[in-house]
Amino acid sequence: MTATVSRAGQYWALTKPRVVALIVFTAIIGMLLAIQPGDAWPWARLLAGSIGIWLAAASAAAINHLLDQRIDKVMVRTADRPLATGALRPAQVLGFAVALGVASMAILLAWVNVVCAALTFASLIGYAIVYTGWLKRATPQNIVIGGIAGAAPPLLGWSAVTGMQGQWDWAHALLLVLIIFVWTPPHFWALAIFRREDYARALVPMLPVTHGVHYTRWQILLYTVLLVVASVLPWVAHMSGLFYLAGALVLGGAFLWYAWKLLDPPDEFFAMRTFRYSIVYLMALFGFLLLDHWLLPWLQPSPLLEFAPAA
Repeated sequence: MTATVSRAGQYWALTKPRVVALIVFTAIIGMLLAIQPGDAWPWARLLAGSIGIWLAAASAAAINHLLDQRIDKVMVRTADRPLATGALRPAQVLGFAVALGVASMAILLAWVNVVCAALTFASLIGYAIVYTGWLKRATPQNIVIGGIAGAAPPLLGWSAVTGMQGQWDWAHALLLVLIIFVWTPPHFWALAIFRREDYARALVPMLPVTHGVHYTRWQILLYTVLLVVASVLPWVAHMSGLFYLAGALVLGGAFLWYAWKLLDPPDEFFAMRTFRYSIVYLMALFGFLLLDHWLLPWLQPSPLLEFAPAA
């Protein structure tokens, strides 16, 4: 029994549960933002979409383990992963990843819609193959270019509900994608600064390894400024109201403080504190979006930019 539980835990570790939880969280926020107050909730699609997107993200994570097994063996942060320790064989991981991917597509095609299935599959390939298999080792801009795949979950969730049939579905959903896309570099580069020796040992050209820590810190500040600007766009586009705007500015101000402080940090561990705040930031920002959309519609201001056509 103990051996069975241990083996199940190894397969569970392949799915990168904490990373995938954030992915599914932002996808669900995308779903709920696509539903307008007063509309009936498509419970079957919400459930099937959440499960299908989770399975696809878990499949991509398992493929990441498979392609990164050489790197994982020499990095302290990843040395205890199932493939790195020899607890699982590559064939087992590949079979597990394929099974998850097939199950994901079957669920999305059967109970959600073709658009969501196609976008989810493209994201799976983008992260698992394009980023992990090529970009990660090819350029220090790997996380910027490859970040589009990781930024897709709100679009996947939105498409699960609407099928992207509405006139402005793409514009609204892509604003959410833009926020995560711009958030990804400062989020990941903060971790990369702290783990730069690991990446150098594994011969992965992360920005702190190729361009130095000082340059990376300034890039984090630059992208954080861009993130604060991007985070205001849902209010500008009349997707959200003053409640969200206030929350976005407070959260963004705190992120800017972390990024500025990181230029001359009090200690080496400050990069990890910045990394951890970035996770809190994204979850709270999307939480403000959700609360504003469902609980505070009366706070909607007149938009500065309206995506919808005039009546």
